[in-house]
Amino acid sequence: MRLKNVKGANEIIINGTYYVDNPYIYKGNWSKVFNNNNPIYLEIGIGKGDFIIENALRYPNINFIGIEKYDSVIVRAIQKSNELEIKNLKIVRMDAHKLESVFEREVDLMYLNFSDPWPKDRHAKRRLTSPIFLSIYDNVFKDRCHIIMKTDNIDLFNYSINSLVDYGYKIIYKTNDLHKESDDNNIMTEYEKKFVNKGVKINKLEAIK
Repeated sequence: MRLKNVKGANEIIINGTYYVDNPYIYKGNWSKVFNNNNPIYLEIGIGKGDFIIENALRYPNINFIGIEKYDSVIVRAIQKSNELEIKNLKIVRMDAHKLESVFEREVDLMYLNFSDPWPKDRHAKRRLTSPIFLSIYDNVFKDRCHIIMKTDNIDLFNYSINSLVDYGYKIIYKTNDLHKESDDNNIMTEYEKKFVNKGVKINKLEAIK
């Protein structure tokens, strides 16, 4: 998700209340950043932050870390979170390729929400559920690998199921129409809200290894 540049975005970001400017120095020590041993849930690609902020507010006994590489997007999440008191939230500006440089077997659960589908076959390795990324996640997860994914893109969804299963994951939940089901615990991203209003079906899966 890319938005128009915000004037002074970099300054806003680095001064964000929950922003971590140099995440690499905390590799293996994120529990000390939060000053507790609560589970750590990671969202890759937080967009404007609706999903991770609401999760952090709803579940104070879980530590949430959101990463985003685009300044024009992360600045919106920073602005929203600055207005709230959220002790269990950290926001990081980085590319997912560098996850192993920031985390060392510390993450309990990972969210992949409305990731770029990279529809062309030659770009398949860039998908966040490609074997390249799944191998990176192996060194990020604490005990077992646990991924929850939502997407409007059925081709990415089907690709992800096959990729995860081939890599050794077990799909413990999947649906091609999330909002047809009754799920009071579902927290929507800003993308999801737009899609649902347009009648677009949302695909969701949960997988463990």
